[in-house]
Amino acid sequence: MQKPSFLILIAGPYRSGTGDDLEKMAANVRAMEDMALPLFRAGHIPVLGEWFALPLLHLAGSQTVGDPAFNEIFHPISERLVARCDAVLRIGGASQGADEMVRLAEAHGAQIYTRLEDVPGCS
Repeated sequence: MQKPSFLILIAGPYRSGTGDDLEKMAANVRAMEDMALPLFRAGHIPVLGEWFALPLLHLAGSQTVGDPAFNEIFHPISERLVARCDAVLRIGGASQGADEMVRLAEAHGAQIYTRLEDVPGCS
């Protein structure tokens, strides 16, 4: 019997609690990325909205968090992405953006996980 394979959005804080400090935001991305390899090894396809948004922000000429290009791209790309995902792994602390991804995923009927070990194959 083949194990289930899901496209899983890893959602966690990006800006929350950082004061828009770039090093703290990069640490938040690393915390989300730390979940990616275990998910992959369990047979899933992990994704982060940041993997799509950050290169597009650069291309759009974004200069600072919250500028017009940032607002045009950052959350909208994740909203489009979550609509295509089978599940969300919600990690980390308080985050309005990550909570919104969970809400959108639930509306699409996606599975929500709050612990890596609850994802099939990751126990």
